[in-house]
Amino acid sequence: MDLAISAVTGDLASRFISFLMNKYADHLCSEEKAERLQQLLLRVHTVVEEADGRCITNSCMLMQLKKLSTLMYQGYHVLDNISSSTNKATNSELQSALQSLEAVVDHMVEFVVLLAGCERVSRRPYDAYLQVDNFMFGRHVEKQKIINFLLQQHIPGPPAVLPIIGGRGVGKKTLVAHVCRYDRVRSHFTVILHLSGDGLTKITDNEIPSGKILVVVEFASDVDADDWRTFYSSVTSMDRGSKVIILGRNESLKKLGTVQTISLNRLAFEEYNYLLKTLAFGSANPGDHPRLATIVEEFAVVLGGSLIPANLIAHALRKNLNAHFWLSTLNRIRITMKMNISRFGVHPNELLDQGRPVHLGPHYLLSPAAPSPSSPNSSLPKLVFGDSLAEAGRTVPPKGDFWLIAWESRLPPYTSFAHLVRFVPSCVDDKPEASLSGKKRLGPSA
Repeated sequence: MDLAISAVTGDLASRFISFLMNKYADHLCSEEKAERLQQLLLRVHTVVEEADGRCITNSCMLMQLKKLSTLMYQGYHVLDNISSSTNKATNSELQSALQSLEAVVDHMVEFVVLLAGCERVSRRPYDAYLQVDNFMFGRHVEKQKIINFLLQQHIPGPPAVLPIIGGRGVGKKTLVAHVCRYDRVRSHFTVILHLSGDGLTKITDNEIPSGKILVVVEFASDVDADDWRTFYSSVTSMDRGSKVIILGRNESLKKLGTVQTISLNRLAFEEYNYLLKTLAFGSANPGDHPRLATIVEEFAVVLGGSLIPANLIAHALRKNLNAHFWLSTLNRIRITMKMNISRFGVHPNELLDQGRPVHLGPHYLLSPAAPSPSSPNSSLPKLVFGDSLAEAGRTVPPKGDFWLIAWESRLPPYTSFAHLVRFVPSCVDDKPEASLSGKKRLGPSA
């Protein structure tokens, strides 16, 4: 009997020791894989940044660049999950990310060699990355397509027209303004004109300057066919090599283009999460705040990929690296989101995209944001969203209508986004937009 007990005990002990050794080995293996993933991400990120400063005309290289950037942000997402306290990334996800990156890195040598032969579009390709609040994030392939369009020469016929279509706040104007800052683009055109779709015929009221001209037109609504014909008739008299870019949300703008449309969608979740994390931590090391790093992903889910909220909320979070503050802010956003979904069945982002107001609480209706170059003729008080968020509990909204300054872009064209907030003593649940119906988009600069 003693021998049997001894044998069983010995077997259990052996199994337990074997289990601990395997677990320790798996832990070491995971650490090695995580380190390998970090090394691969550094290599890929270096190549992607280098590509941003070059003019890539090869369509296959653009496809490879798109794949590199997509896998890069997916890899960063897996690495973040491994570093977080929740350890959501499984070993299979880590292995999958490693295999994907190793595969593209194995075929990256040819891409790098070809990239070295591409001309630079700026003498200062990396200056924008030195400040967290002053850089153009992502859109690597879209940038290249716009640059190719602008620098392409010997296009026969009238000026070529490039439509850039995308939803509210995806960064259409910012992307074009960023490309227009490149040295080669600025030197390629004599003049760069920016027009509003509402003032489309203004170019016909003035003498058109000589030389190559780039005209950028932003449409807030549908295009008036007569105005477009008048406008395009005028630009046909511009010198050969002149170009036109049109920006808007309406898919009908595609029919005005003479080249393939560039469509801007919301960033992929992994890419959006990377951006939000970068903005929220600023110069702080996320590794020093593991609890906050896990909260960032929850913010990314709730915000639904919208860039304007990402910037303004990250601005407030960066000022207070406190888990309690971050969680209370997250909870307030969730309450607002759930309230609107409960009443209208859609995310607040979709309501604003449709031009409908959003409920901020039982007595406040938020109108869709609109950029404006000048302040409206109004004596209404103003409230800066970032300040009110950072001073939660100490800032009391006015008991009446007011302007909510949502965000001011830190990149050209330095657009200011604002909302008209209506104070309604008893909000109507079924048709809250009635109180704002018929209003044109307005928005003051701060």
